[in-house]
Amino acid sequence: MTEICKRLNCTPNFQEAAWDGIFLAMAAGEYDWLADGVTVTAERDEIVDFSIPYVVIGQVLLVRADETASVDEIKADSNRMVGTQIGTTNEIVALEHFPAERVSSFEDFGAAVLATISGDTDGVVIDNVSAFGFMEANPGKLKIQGELTSDEELAFAFPPGHELIEAVNAALESMKADGKLAEINKKWGLASE
Repeated sequence: MTEICKRLNCTPNFQEAAWDGIFLAMAAGEYDWLADGVTVTAERDEIVDFSIPYVVIGQVLLVRADETASVDEIKADSNRMVGTQIGTTNEIVALEHFPAERVSSFEDFGAAVLATISGDTDGVVIDNVSAFGFMEANPGKLKIQGELTSDEELAFAFPPGHELIEAVNAALESMKADGKLAEINKKWGLASE
């Protein structure tokens, strides 16, 4: 957002908000711009408008570092629980891969990761970028056991018809053209190249 605002001559006013309900708040115009690893989905697109995507990511199963079971073995074991964050595409992916009674949805990923580290759950369905961040923050305690998806586009969300959409898209296109977007994505671990 900082680079986009440089190009648009704007000053962001960052505010934290609960993820659960954020899209309805966006649709109601409570915020101008949502920038928090937002996956583009058809359901969300019905209530908010999206910028062009700025990166494509995947969902993984993050487990304790000493875990030996494969993703398929964890899926097949009726005693295995996984965690994720409520109201996210991660939760949707978790429910696609695991029975609902084996999915614990937490208020945030930090709580889901702590539940896995402590042994309350056996893994966290999370995007690969966040997984790397939690692995870095908890050295030697976590690892990625396998990929669940690989094709999720991240974009910025706006209230329907918002005046910033066209300008943000233009800034993103210029950042793609001059290499700045790739540089920023690499800096923040969103892309390896």
